[in-house]
Amino acid sequence: MKKHAIIPIFIPHQGCPNDCVFCNQKAITARQPDMSEGEIINTIETWLSTLTGRPGIETVEIAFFGGSFTGIAMEKQSRYLAIASHYKNRGLVDKIHLSTRPDYIDEGILDNLKAYGTDVIELGVQSFDDKVLTASGRGHDSSAVYQASRLIKEYGFELGIQLMIGLPGDSRESCLFSAKETAAIGPSIARLYPTVVIEGTQLMNMYASGAYTPLTTDEAVDITKDMYQILTGAGIRIIRVGLKSSDLIRDDGQVGGHTFHPAFRQLVEGAIAREKMEKLLEKTTALSSFSEPFSPCCQPLAPREVTFFSNQKWFSNMIGHKGCNKTYLAEKYPGWGFHYQTHDLEDGSIAIAVADGHHIVVE
Repeated sequence: MKKHAIIPIFIPHQGCPNDCVFCNQKAITARQPDMSEGEIINTIETWLSTLTGRPGIETVEIAFFGGSFTGIAMEKQSRYLAIASHYKNRGLVDKIHLSTRPDYIDEGILDNLKAYGTDVIELGVQSFDDKVLTASGRGHDSSAVYQASRLIKEYGFELGIQLMIGLPGDSRESCLFSAKETAAIGPSIARLYPTVVIEGTQLMNMYASGAYTPLTTDEAVDITKDMYQILTGAGIRIIRVGLKSSDLIRDDGQVGGHTFHPAFRQLVEGAIAREKMEKLLEKTTALSSFSEPFSPCCQPLAPREVTFFSNQKWFSNMIGHKGCNKTYLAEKYPGWGFHYQTHDLEDGSIAIAVADGHHIVVE
């Protein structure tokens, strides 16, 4: 059961005069700018009415998304924050959450956010590679990221970092570098977004002219998989992988290229699970009492029965999107019998048991 509820307040493109090559906030949020204070109140009240009496909800956040919140005029920031603070002070919500650009953070801004009880600040970092930031039209270099992250943590806010995969000038190496730098900074949360080519952006023009080639879905999954493991290995909670279908207008040619996939997170986590399962097969084969040599490319002398385990949450990842991991293992290891069960394991952990019952290994 979902334990965390977010009341989203979308403020598309407010506070951000910069036009990054990939950005079209109107297409992403399907809203016009200048959301009124009355609309914000109505949105909050509507969401709270749906949450009333729902067991299991431990925390509720009001989250300002869609623009660079701290680039809005300070007086307007304060009016928006005062509304959120009113509900927090009444105990109706637990946190105030917002997203912004790294170059729109300074002591004065943070003092104001602190005064209204803001809890979480996410930075749209996108990349730590200065060449990628320049090619993407970000309008700042990586020094702004390090400075903003340091200040946010010094002020005691919960820090979030958003990264993108496959931007102009990007490479596998620069993406992994960005993940490692994020891990070194140590935010509490992170989001990973493959670059999606959206109508009305400079990136769409670059794509149409051949100046930019999007990653394929498989390429984006492979890179994101490694970034995901770098971040989770550092104890960072990844709260989003890929855009939701509802984040995009898809019925009128808004999306170009082939990177967008509605189940992108499952593709990534399924790829991680498959990698772990193959490592476990290698480990248990090395330990096994079977006498024939390990050869996944041909029929073994005696078929093996193998059971993989995960917790309920990760079971679909272990199986893979539309059963792709089951199909992959059945084809790669012909003659083997593979079974899949749930067990009391940590999220992301996979265990294995072989037929003789002597070998149980957790990855």
